[in-house]
Amino acid sequence: MTEGEKTRLVAWSEELRSVHARLRKALRIAQDAAAEGGSVETASRDLLLFCHGFCTALTGHHVAEDRELFPAIAAEHPHLRETLRKLEQDHSMIAHLMGGLQAAVDSRAAPDELARHLDGVSAIMESHFRYEERQLLTVLETLALDAEPSRALGPF
Repeated sequence: MTEGEKTRLVAWSEELRSVHARLRKALRIAQDAAAEGGSVETASRDLLLFCHGFCTALTGHHVAEDRELFPAIAAEHPHLRETLRKLEQDHSMIAHLMGGLQAAVDSRAAPDELARHLDGVSAIMESHFRYEERQLLTVLETLALDAEPSRALGPF
């Protein structure tokens, strides 16, 4: 394996960490917008702005993993299929929570209700990211996947 090939392979684990860090930051911004509260109108408007970017990025990340990254991992590491199935279940649960958050934003819910939705998303998302990083980072350092990072990890 050439040094260039090794660098490309290691980039997948680094890219996953980077995507997770950006999503964590986007969630904190949305949580700060909800915490600043003010009127229901202001909280909903601010959260709509901040949440749209976060919600779109998180959903895009999970769709890309399910479509591109996880099948590549399963092909090279069949013993990880159960782990990948659990991660896909998390994606489904997070999508459900995101739907509840979006409904709360659309109905102009009170700031404390918006904060509860964000806390729920945050708890599951953080647990999911930590599990994914524990289970997959080493695998990603050796994964032979010839794809653009945005295709495998989402457009964030």
